[in-house]
Amino acid sequence: MGASSLSPGSGDGPGPRLDLAASSCDMPRLTILVIGSGGREHALAWRLSQSPTVHKIYVCPGNGGTALESKAVNVNISPADFPALVDFALKNEVNLVIPGPEQPLVDGVESYFRKVGIPVFGPSALAARMEGSKAFSKAFMDRHKIPTAKFKTFRSSEVDQAIDYVRTCGFKVVLKADGLAAGKGVLLPETVDEAIAGLKAILVDNVFGAAGSEVVVEELLTGPEVSVLAFSDGYTIVPLPAAQDHKRIGEGDIGPNTGGMGAYAPAPVATPTVMESILKDTLQPTISGMRKEGYPFVGMLFTGLMITADGPKVLEYNVRFGDPETEALVLLLDPQTDLAAILLACAEHRLDSVDIKARQGYSVSVVLASQGYPGSYAKGKEISIGQMPSDVVAFHAGTIVVDGKVVTSGGRVLCVAAYAPTLQSALDAAYAGVSNVLFEGKVFRRDIAYRALSAQTEEPKGLTYAQAGVSVDAGNALVEAIKPFVRATRRSGADAEIGGFGGVFDLKATGYNDPVLGAEPLYFLDYFACSKLDVQTASRVVKGITDGCIQAGCALIGGETAEMPSMYHGDDYDLAGFAVGAVERHLILPQPTIAPGDILFGLPSSGLHSNGFSLVRKVITLAGLSYGDPCPWDTSITLGRALLEPTRIYVNGVLPAAQAGLLKGMSHITGGGFVENIPRVLPPGTGCFIDASTWELPPVFRFLMQHGGVAPLEMARTFNNGIGMVLVVAPEAAERVMEVLQSAGETTVVRLGEVAAQAGVEMRNLDAWALN
Repeated sequence: MGASSLSPGSGDGPGPRLDLAASSCDMPRLTILVIGSGGREHALAWRLSQSPTVHKIYVCPGNGGTALESKAVNVNISPADFPALVDFALKNEVNLVIPGPEQPLVDGVESYFRKVGIPVFGPSALAARMEGSKAFSKAFMDRHKIPTAKFKTFRSSEVDQAIDYVRTCGFKVVLKADGLAAGKGVLLPETVDEAIAGLKAILVDNVFGAAGSEVVVEELLTGPEVSVLAFSDGYTIVPLPAAQDHKRIGEGDIGPNTGGMGAYAPAPVATPTVMESILKDTLQPTISGMRKEGYPFVGMLFTGLMITADGPKVLEYNVRFGDPETEALVLLLDPQTDLAAILLACAEHRLDSVDIKARQGYSVSVVLASQGYPGSYAKGKEISIGQMPSDVVAFHAGTIVVDGKVVTSGGRVLCVAAYAPTLQSALDAAYAGVSNVLFEGKVFRRDIAYRALSAQTEEPKGLTYAQAGVSVDAGNALVEAIKPFVRATRRSGADAEIGGFGGVFDLKATGYNDPVLGAEPLYFLDYFACSKLDVQTASRVVKGITDGCIQAGCALIGGETAEMPSMYHGDDYDLAGFAVGAVERHLILPQPTIAPGDILFGLPSSGLHSNGFSLVRKVITLAGLSYGDPCPWDTSITLGRALLEPTRIYVNGVLPAAQAGLLKGMSHITGGGFVENIPRVLPPGTGCFIDASTWELPPVFRFLMQHGGVAPLEMARTFNNGIGMVLVVAPEAAERVMEVLQSAGETTVVRLGEVAAQAGVEMRNLDAWALN
C-alpha cells in the first residue's frame, strides 16, 4: 500500500510562479522533529523526505501514513509533554523542530527548545498570541492600521453590553471565541436574535470552555476568502500562492464549520494586484509591527483574508501551516526547492539567503471525513487505499495502524491532493484518487474549487472605484469624524458645516462697508491627498487645521480629500490650503505714508516658523544628532518636536491695531529673514536698520549658529531669529500701538529699529548674538 505515486521530479510546469529556489548547498545534514499527527504533518514529512539535506524525520506522534515515508519514524510521545520532547531531541541529535498544530506553539513549546539551542520553525508564545487570542490580534491590527472588520471585544461579565452592541451596531455580525477552539469557535448568526443566542452560548453557557471567556463581535464581511501562507524569519516575509479553503461540511458551503474540507491554489481571485496589496498593507506591516512590539514572528504566518469591495481585509491570523492548505501547497513547490532549507533559514533569521520557487499550474486537496464529522463519529473503520494516479498523493490525517491494518481514528481521515497544469485537470486527478480510497462512512465534498470554476464561466465584471484603491466609505467616515472640529470654527458669516458641494461666506454679516480681499482671515479651505485614506491620520491633520482656524478667528468651510494610490506610496500624504480674508479699502497695508523715522516693532516667534529647514538639516547632520534625540536646549522633548513647533498665528494680537488704523505696514518674517522680508513693505528708495541687541536670540537659533558655524548676517537673511512679525508704526502712534497690542495679549513687544532714508536693511550690533 503506497501513500503516493508522485515522484520528486514529476509534473513540473513550464516555469516558476515566483521568481524565487531554495538551495541546499553547504547545509548541515538535518535531523528533524515534526510535532503533530494530522494531514499537515504527513504532507510536511512527505516533502521533507525528498530533501537531500534531511537525514531523518521523527514525527511525534505521527499517524498511519507518516511512518511510510522513506526517512520518517513515528515517536510515541505526547505533543504536550515538552520536557520529554526536548529530552528525545537531545538524545537523537535533532537540529530542527517543526511544530504542526497551534496548541503547542500557543503553550510555548518554542522556548523549551530554544533554551537548549535547537532551532524551531515556529513562533514564541508571545508571537503565537496572534492565533491564541482573537481579542489580542484584533487589537494589534487596530494599533497597526491593518485592514480588518469593525469590532468590539466583550468579557463574560459584559454579556449585557455585548447584547446591546449587536442590537445597535447596524450591521450583521460574526461571533468569535477569543481562544483556541479547534477551528470551530466562530458563529455566523443570520439575525439579531441568533446573535444574542450565540453570545449567551459563548459567554454564559461556555460552549467553547475557557476559549469563550471573551468574545470578539465583528462586522460580517462579504466577498471571496483566501488563505495566504507566508514564510517569515522575523524580518523578511515571503508568501506562497494564495489558497482558498472550504470550511463548511456541506456542498455549496452549508452546514457547520469544520477544520477544512479541501483547498486549492492558486486562487484566481488573488490576482497579482491583490497579492501586492496583501503584502504591502497586511503581511509586511504585521511582521514589522510584531518585531517593533518585541515579539518577532518566526515561522509560517497563515492569514485568512476577505477580498471585499474596499480591498483585502484580515479575518484572522494563524501561526502555523494551514490544514488542508498545506497538503495542496507542498505540491506547488518547485521540485528543486528544498523545503528544509527554507525552514532552517527562517529559524536562523536569514530567509533572504534562500530562494523559494513555485511551479506553474494548480494543486487541489480533498478531505475524506468520517460520517458524523464535525460532530460525533465512529472510529476503527478499516481503510483501503488503491493505486493513486500520477501526481496524486493520499496524505493520512486521522489514521492509525492496528494489527498491521490502517484504520480511522479521527474526524478528518485522509486528504487526497493532486497537481496538474490546469485547475480542472487537478480536480479530476484528485477525485480519481478519492475514488481509490475506501472506508465505511467516507464523506467528502464534491464541489472543491466551485467558486473558481464558476468565475471562469461568468462575464467579466466592470472595475469599481474600490478596485482602483479608493474607499468611498473611508471618505464618508472622515467627514463624520471631522464635523465636530469644523463646527468649532464657526464665526459670523459662516456656519462651518461640511459635507455638501461647497461653502458660502456672507461678507455682509461681518459688518464690512467697503471690503476688498485681504487682511482679516474669514475662511479657510484645505486639500489632503494620500495613497490610502487613513481616517485617524486625516482626522488628526484636520484637527490641527481647525485649531489654527480657531486661533486666527476664521471658519473652515470646506476642502478636498483625494485618494490617489498610483501617485503616493505608503503613509505619504500632501497637505495644502489657503485662507481668504477681507479688509476695508482705506485700511489696506502697507500705507503709502511710510517714511523715514517710522518705528519698527517686533513680535516674538514660536521657533523656526517652518523656514530655513534646508540649512537646519545640514546643521543637525554636522552636529551628529538625530531628530529622535533629546533636544539640546530642552531635554523634556525630542529635537524633532522642538524644530517643528507650529508657527505663531498673530491675528488676534495684531488685528485690533490694524482695524483701528494704527499700523502703516506689517512684515511676516519668513524665509529670507529680516534682510529679504522687511523691504517688501517699504516704499522704493527707503530701507531700515535693525538693532540685534534689543532682544535675546532664542536657544534654537543660538544652537544652529554655533553648531553650524553660521555667521550672524547669514542668520539674519535666513531665519526669523525670534521675531516673527514686524510692524511699521508712526512715532506719534507708538505708545498707543503698544497699549493696544498688550491689551490684545501681545505681552512682549520689541522696539527693533526704524525706517531709514537709505535702501536696504542694516543689521546693527550682530555681535550681541555671538556673545549670547
